Amino acid sequence: MNADQAPFPLPLPDAVSAPYWQALSQGRLTFQRCARCGGAWLPPRPECPHCLSADWAWEDAGGRAKLISWVVYHVAYHPAFADRLPYNVAVVELAEGPRLISSIVGIDDAETLRIDQALTLAIGQEHGVAVARFRPD
Repeated sequence: MNADQAPFPLPLPDAVSAPYWQALSQGRLTFQRCARCGGAWLPPRPECPHCLSADWAWEDAGGRAKLISWVVYHVAYHPAFADRLPYNVAVVELAEGPRLISSIVGIDDAETLRIDQALTLAIGQEHGVAVARFRPD
């Protein structure tokens, strides 16, 4: 199966994650914050990963982040990604605290990336779905 035939793996929003995906489609990145302990997290989940409280609310992120880690793939482990090689997958930390897996756009070479590099949110589209990506600040 080649990249043209492989179905692209799209998110399957549920009752908890739907507000996250809807906010991205509106140009906003949101995350959850616990009302009990103040912890903040992504991806969406029904309880706080720090204290397990179900008392949380959505907050908008300001769009600033820093690069925590990244890897550059030279092999496509899913056929839908074969035409993107090489591509990067990054862990970024929002200024508000939560971390998420994303990718860095607007670079010619991943060799220019650095740990703690300042990043800015760059919402993009992937097969009709808004996704959070980041670019160097």
